[in-house]
Amino acid sequence: MKIGFGAPVSGAWATPENLASFAARAEQAGYASIWSFQRLLVPEGSGMDEVYQSVLDPMAALAYAAAGTSAIRLGVAVVNLPFVSPAYLAKQAATVDILSAGRLDLGLGIGWMPEEFAATGASMARRGARAAEYVAVLHELWSDDPCEFSGEFYEIPRGSVQPKPVQPGGPPVLLGGLARPALERAGRIADGWVTSSRTDLSRIAEGVGVIRAAAAEAGRDPEALRIVCRGVVRAGAERAGPGGDRLLLSGSPGQIREDTQWLASQGVTEIFYDLNWDPQVGSPNVDPGAAAARAAELLDALAPSAAS
Repeated sequence: MKIGFGAPVSGAWATPENLASFAARAEQAGYASIWSFQRLLVPEGSGMDEVYQSVLDPMAALAYAAAGTSAIRLGVAVVNLPFVSPAYLAKQAATVDILSAGRLDLGLGIGWMPEEFAATGASMARRGARAAEYVAVLHELWSDDPCEFSGEFYEIPRGSVQPKPVQPGGPPVLLGGLARPALERAGRIADGWVTSSRTDLSRIAEGVGVIRAAAAEAGRDPEALRIVCRGVVRAGAERAGPGGDRLLLSGSPGQIREDTQWLASQGVTEIFYDLNWDPQVGSPNVDPGAAAARAAELLDALAPSAAS
């Protein structure tokens, strides 16, 4: 079970100094990875959670974090693929992979908020079919030149695309999504699945089963797929879930670590503790110093080196 950490990309603690220092601190503490996420627009009057109110660009944030680290992997969970062309994202991902010496993990989603589709000029129609072709285009652009692709949704004229990513074949592609077709798609074409903040972790084994069954049906090794969990940590007082039981990843550091081990038994291969969802950290309205202090305390308390 690999343990990662959510990079400071949302709210009061999302500063240049914190992005650099927390990435380096997480690496020193033995975390395997740091993760960013994407939010382009908060519709007026939507009442969305504070975590979404002020968010750094995920790819730029990872490139910045790469400069002050040398071993920790850099993940994005997720970039919504309808909002940017595959050729542009392939170039961005290759660049971050080069700048980080081959440490990028690229999570992709299909988006869900109509206002963000409107803002980017994207279409919500047939997102699943587009996703499958999008991943194929990425792999074509990261492969040996000359590159060329002609599909239903995307067209890449024959030509050269340089430089190539450091990782052979390009960065691992992880797909998000909650619906069964999204899980099956991850099993068929991706290197793994990354959960969202809305995933019911108490039932995560069901999703893992769907993904691995789809992989086996596609002739792939189900055990080779990565199952990456966004760990929305609610440190401090215990909180009740929908059934009245304690909500997973809430409570004391010890309870959170116990939940992590339980998730491993359910098929999760990696988890990253994401404090951006903590209102005392990821809200834009809290004191930046207090937010950073709380995040540092939790980073240390939950670190793999602390558990060992």
